[in-house]
Amino acid sequence: MSSRSDTGTAVDAATDPLLTVEDVHTYYGESHILEGVSLAVEEGETVALIGRNGVGKTTTLRSVLQLTPPRRGSIRYRGEELVGLRTHEVASRGVGWIPEERRMFAELTVTENIRIAVPKGGDVEAAIDRAFETFPALDERSSAKAGALSGGQQQMLAIARGLVGDNEFLLVDEPSEGLAPQIVADVADAIAAAAEEATILLVEQNLPLAMDLADRFYLLDNGQVVKEGSTEGVSPDDEELRRYLSA
Repeated sequence: MSSRSDTGTAVDAATDPLLTVEDVHTYYGESHILEGVSLAVEEGETVALIGRNGVGKTTTLRSVLQLTPPRRGSIRYRGEELVGLRTHEVASRGVGWIPEERRMFAELTVTENIRIAVPKGGDVEAAIDRAFETFPALDERSSAKAGALSGGQQQMLAIARGLVGDNEFLLVDEPSEGLAPQIVADVADAIAAAAEEATILLVEQNLPLAMDLADRFYLLDNGQVVKEGSTEGVSPDDEELRRYLSA
């Protein structure tokens, strides 16, 4: 049974967090991007990483997946150290990556995109049924080419591909980036549906969306966590958040 500490961090007396990031330092070349980032994600949570562009949010996700391995620090998933593993080894443990650019096959149909995301030996038809039950709007466009979908539908497809990959933990990067406001609602519905089946670490610039979807948040600035807590009652008009999020 989970409870919350005075700082808003979820605490489970029986188990460690699903993901634990401790004092992580990550570089691009000689540029020191993450300067001691620490955070935790409990199983079943949606946790948002917020902050201005360039403060290290996407680099945090890339560090977890070992796309940009840290030079120092620890990243543990289900108690196992990830630092030092290859990206495909991290992914094989049930960690899915939904990058900002979505990376789908534009000339393949919706169904074909889902089909090829199913791991070898998996039940393809059951996976397709699962995706369409989670996202009925995709079922309606099952024969359409992915490139012909709206931005919101493409994001649904990207998330569906992550789910049918048997991923219990999804790293979702800027899902609303570049989308018209009326489509962002579809994206919110897609992430909320995914959160019923997976734990999510979400990078999102849209503060109201992030606060609506997430249970907790971490605010990054200059490669460090400067604030964390529950999203409950957090307003986009919060002066401290506005100071860090303003350009």
